[in-house]
Amino acid sequence: MNTNTKITLGAGCFWCVEAIYLRLDGVLDVKSGFSGGHIKCPTYTDICHGRTGHAEVCEIEFDSNIVTLEVILEIFWQIHDPTTLNRQGYDVGTHYRSVIFYHDMEQKEIAKHSMRLADSSGEFDNKIVTEISAWTNFYPADKEHDKYYDKNKEQPYCKLVVLPKIITFEKSRK
Repeated sequence: MNTNTKITLGAGCFWCVEAIYLRLDGVLDVKSGFSGGHIKCPTYTDICHGRTGHAEVCEIEFDSNIVTLEVILEIFWQIHDPTTLNRQGYDVGTHYRSVIFYHDMEQKEIAKHSMRLADSSGEFDNKIVTEISAWTNFYPADKEHDKYYDKNKEQPYCKLVVLPKIITFEKSRK
């Protein structure tokens, strides 16, 4: 029985999301790309203008016998600020929105329940504004974005933005 499944998550810059989920046991693959927009095969430049409707996302393939969707979503709430609309830190625009693209109705219900739990946890000062939408498309980002952090650890954005998120994630998993 195949227990591999996918969920597509947007939590700001996909470099951060990818770097964290690649470090989670049970995650088989993480692909950076774009979802939720209205044009086919957008480029990174296209989506950065904010006119395509796409979000920067990661398509996460995982083995549900090793890690559950609930755990993946718990981490999702921890690695970004789901209370800011269309921004994560200095990254601003609709393409940086907080979004969960579910692949089936069971995922939709799990995502809604997870969001209710996170919203009522007292963890956030403001209400969660994360979009929960049906998955309709995924377009992989250019190859230069694959495993970006692992290939560019000395790049300033990686040192200042991605690395602190990885450190926080790894401390929380101990």
